[in-house]
Amino acid sequence: MELTAPQSSRIVVVTGAGSGIGRATARAFAAEGAHVVAVGRRSEPLEEAAAGHERITPLPADITAEGEPERIVQAVTEAYGRIDVLVNNAGIVRGGALGSLSPELIRAQLDTNLVAPVLLTQAALPSLGTSGGVIVNVSTSVGQRAWPGSSVYAATKTALELLTRSWAVELAPRGIRVVAVAPGAIDTPIGEHQGLTPEQMAAVREWQLAHTPLGRIGRPEEVAWAITRLAAPAASFVTGVVLPVDGGAVVA
Repeated sequence: MELTAPQSSRIVVVTGAGSGIGRATARAFAAEGAHVVAVGRRSEPLEEAAAGHERITPLPADITAEGEPERIVQAVTEAYGRIDVLVNNAGIVRGGALGSLSPELIRAQLDTNLVAPVLLTQAALPSLGTSGGVIVNVSTSVGQRAWPGSSVYAATKTALELLTRSWAVELAPRGIRVVAVAPGAIDTPIGEHQGLTPEQMAAVREWQLAHTPLGRIGRPEEVAWAITRLAAPAASFVTGVVLPVDGGAVVA
């Protein structure tokens, strides 16, 4: 699909935009008047995310593939001249206790959750520096505590939070802000993508509810609200923060 947008629009790139938090974030930015490039592995979910939202343009890409971060940035900057906001949202969970972790399981999570955001952000730096842009990383609030059975996933997200703080200091002289949100239990298809059975997912939800003071599962739109607020021009003095969006789970 051809990338086009009014020159006055903010240009936002959202990875993992085919479902869940990524889809809600793409739509939230579009509703504010931004033009959103929705990045994801599969075309069909991206088309569904963009349906009825003329300001969302799908861009199918595997961010873990060699050369893809550069290709994504090149496609966006050639079409629009800049990137104003980069949302590193794509992530995968592959559960497993220590002693059962295969190299493939470990590498898949490292590649998607950690290596790809580093390479994509690095590729986007020249454009973000020109626009005085914003980088928003999507972590997880559960990663700030012990997470037996999902330690590798939690470790990748905790590392992303350290990158957020480090990049905020490194990039401040270039006028680039770096922030993160840390969602808790959110109603997304991540459990299905992980391959959990309905019974396993029910057990996960029971555990999540028991550890969430507000006593409910959050909505993707609630995380998207936090992302758009942190990326807003009015938040121009906010950088290096990790904002939990978790119903109080991190402090319980």
